[in-house]
Amino acid sequence: MNNNTTKWFKSWFDKPFYHILYKDRDDTEARAFMDTLTNYLNIPEHGTILDLACGKGRHARYLNKMGYDVTGVDLSANSIDFAKKFENNSLRFEVHNMCQPYHKQFDAVFNLFTSFGYFEKDEDNLSTIKAIKANLNDFGFGVIDFMNSEFVIDNLVPEEVKTVDGITFNLKRYVDKGYIIKDILFTADGEDYNFQERVKAFTLADFETMFEAADVHLLDVFGDYKLHKFNAKTSERLIMIFK
Repeated sequence: MNNNTTKWFKSWFDKPFYHILYKDRDDTEARAFMDTLTNYLNIPEHGTILDLACGKGRHARYLNKMGYDVTGVDLSANSIDFAKKFENNSLRFEVHNMCQPYHKQFDAVFNLFTSFGYFEKDEDNLSTIKAIKANLNDFGFGVIDFMNSEFVIDNLVPEEVKTVDGITFNLKRYVDKGYIIKDILFTADGEDYNFQERVKAFTLADFETMFEAADVHLLDVFGDYKLHKFNAKTSERLIMIFK
């Protein structure tokens, strides 16, 4: 495997191909989730939200349109450069490593759409939860929206071919040493590419252990974007609200 896998998220998320492969992600569902979530959390009008690992900022921008003061941070400089075009006096974007606390506190910190569990070192995952806690004000809520690993593993599609914008992506999915792995192979402009996504297959019990170590209190657990209760066997998502 080439060095693209060393810190896979640093190279892959910064590539235009990442955004091509996932361009059909459902914005309508994402927006409905933001509506439901902010309503459930009862975030104050013009409240402050940190969107952690915001990518190109699509959720941050929608939250801002809803009237919130939003800061989006991400490790990918290319994504942040793109997002910065949409900045205004209540929407800002910055390159930031989520293992470290940001220099402000917020009414809510959102870590959405499985933007967690990338790190090789367990302490980096724990540091991220501690950083989220540090970034919450006295009334603030943290939200981690993760995949339900058990459901994903039970329903893994081992091989898939997907053609987007004339690029044929060959996807292979498997579980190895506690990680859910996706190999992504494709050819573009006569060059062969080989990337890999690796996400730790954390369960609710794993998060509970990390929350305890970070002195964080888990308040609620949901299993989908409509905030139905979590079921380890049937839920597609693992959405945790904590403070």
